[in-house]
Amino acid sequence: MKLTIIQTGDVPAPLRGRFGPYRRMFETMFDATGQGFTYDMIPVSDGAPLPDPASLEGIVITGSAAGVYDDHAWLNPLRAFIRDAYGKRTPMLGVCFGHQIMGDALGGDVRKSEKGWGLGRHNYKVKSRPDFMPSGPPALAVACSHQDQVITRPKDADVILASDFTPNAGLVYRNGAALSFQPHPEFADDYTLALAELRRGSAPDNLVDRAVASVATPSNSGDVAGYIGQFFKRR
Repeated sequence: MKLTIIQTGDVPAPLRGRFGPYRRMFETMFDATGQGFTYDMIPVSDGAPLPDPASLEGIVITGSAAGVYDDHAWLNPLRAFIRDAYGKRTPMLGVCFGHQIMGDALGGDVRKSEKGWGLGRHNYKVKSRPDFMPSGPPALAVACSHQDQVITRPKDADVILASDFTPNAGLVYRNGAALSFQPHPEFADDYTLALAELRRGSAPDNLVDRAVASVATPSNSGDVAGYIGQFFKRR
């Protein structure tokens, strides 16, 4: 199965030499599922045109420094693409900004949260279990880095992961072919730590310190990656 990665941002410039391009993190995560995925990449934030989603086997919308409320020229075409993909039931995953722009395009309310930065490893309760995640831990510890949130989910979305900080952290959509997560299962621990440290100055030092300490908590990113792999396989 070929996954088309809709790249809406990249690794921040100060970290790019050490960690490489963002798409590689997704490819590494998907390769670890053993599903034999192949990949294409469309750098939509660099102005690349979007294809007809009916021509694609699976879609992955990445994270980004952008917000859905920004005025980038590529945002409205991406919203239209998401609605088209949803209507055509092309399997689609959104992560962080991808989660937010899917929620925005499909009728939810997305904005900067008054709760501030979410950084480091957060714990999310599993609220429901779709067919692609029939068993596993009752809570999942996954890296995050965000200020924006899906405040009100679209009417066609059901919550699968939630925390007090992020009540709509994981959504599955009722068309049976759309899934999104606020946290980042594609982040390795060293990148999670480096990204938290990069936030010093924009996030309070004590919050960054807690984020760094949180990475000592064992990660469930592998579980989430496995669920995502099954989501695409079963579609």
